[in-house]
Amino acid sequence: MISTARVPADKPVRIAFSLDNASDDTPPEDSIPLVFPELDQQLQPLPPCHDSVESMQVFKQHCQIAEEYNEVKKEIALLEERKKELIAKLDQAEKEKVDAAQLAREFEELMEENRTLKLAQSQCVEQLEKLRIQYQKRQGSS
Repeated sequence: MISTARVPADKPVRIAFSLDNASDDTPPEDSIPLVFPELDQQLQPLPPCHDSVESMQVFKQHCQIAEEYNEVKKEIALLEERKKELIAKLDQAEKEKVDAAQLAREFEELMEENRTLKLAQSQCVEQLEKLRIQYQKRQGSS
């Protein structure tokens, strides 16, 4: 029960109340059904006063804002997931690019090694041919 009394304006006012004698017609705050269960408690639209048109309008507006907030939150989650996918694709593309560059370097090194080996082989073939000719000359002169 709340008691009121008139107090002169120049005197300090002290207000006290107790919840012990609270009437049972007002439901506790926790029993108010959540209009948007996925929203945090502090973002939930408060139940309107059904006798007030303005309160009903504010409640309706709050519900619309909460719905928009929910949609934006979902869209952000989808965009963050898409961002992760794109980052993964970019990482994969960069890895493939690095791999391709590495393979191109290895190919160039192997091509150079191949040219060097072919040159060495042709020099060895020439030297072998010269040695055969010299050996045959020695065999023919003896």
